[in-house]
Amino acid sequence: MPSLKEVRNRIVSVNSTQQITKAMKMVAAAKLRRAQDNIIQMRPYAQKLSEMLGTVSAGADVAAESPYKAVRPVERVLMIVVTSDRGLCGAFNTNVVKAALTRISEQYATQQSRGNVEIMAIGKKGGEAFTRRGFKVNNQFVDSFLNLSFANVRAAAESAMESFVAGRYDVIELVYNEFKNVATQIVRTEQMLPIVSKPADATATTASAVNYAFEPSEEEIIAELIPKSLKIQLYKAVLESNASEHGARMTAMDKATENAGELLKELRLVYNRTRQAAITKEILEIVGGAEALAN
Repeated sequence: MPSLKEVRNRIVSVNSTQQITKAMKMVAAAKLRRAQDNIIQMRPYAQKLSEMLGTVSAGADVAAESPYKAVRPVERVLMIVVTSDRGLCGAFNTNVVKAALTRISEQYATQQSRGNVEIMAIGKKGGEAFTRRGFKVNNQFVDSFLNLSFANVRAAAESAMESFVAGRYDVIELVYNEFKNVATQIVRTEQMLPIVSKPADATATTASAVNYAFEPSEEEIIAELIPKSLKIQLYKAVLESNASEHGARMTAMDKATENAGELLKELRLVYNRTRQAAITKEILEIVGGAEALAN
């Protein structure tokens, strides 16, 4: 049985930890509200931009000839993995890393055996995880979350796009956490390049039937829309991941606070039992000593 001092020290330690987890939960909640507002505002814009691109480029020869639609034999692959800079957010980072590794092993095992799979890490945890596993890691944009802005993410998107057009990569895929709610994040794997034409639904078909007047020209509009759509796709993924991170950390810290509370109850029970045992032992010693003197 531990001594009273040891139990007291553990109670103080757990109590301090509980205060820290409470504070981290409150900080994550405050950041989550801002991140959630950002992604809620971004989603309609990204969706409308994608719809507009699909409508304008439907049947357009210039869209089919875009260098971003070039389909080549897959020899070199770039995986853009979006994680967080810090831990203490449950399985948030682990799930993304696992999804990327599963995708590589199932789809690009041959390319990986040749050393032709490279990782672009956005977020330190992903870069560290893939570096430990021996992957080629591009850490140029790993600190994007230090000052999260469209300009920083756009630089990463432009780097990937330029590399694809230059033929350095044949496929570029994106792995990130999509924000659903505070307790739920969904790991998404999307092909960023080459652009895959999505089948049009009834709404898109109706919209594409509308006659548009292009100004200055259809070619210039499509040439502007495709790169912008790709940059917005990556920026949206980063915002989704940012909101997911704060939601995951808030949930993890809430659970940690509850666990600390349960542990405190157990430790206080142990403390009381130990204290009672010590008192009983002292009484027995006093009684034994008194009987010895009487005899």
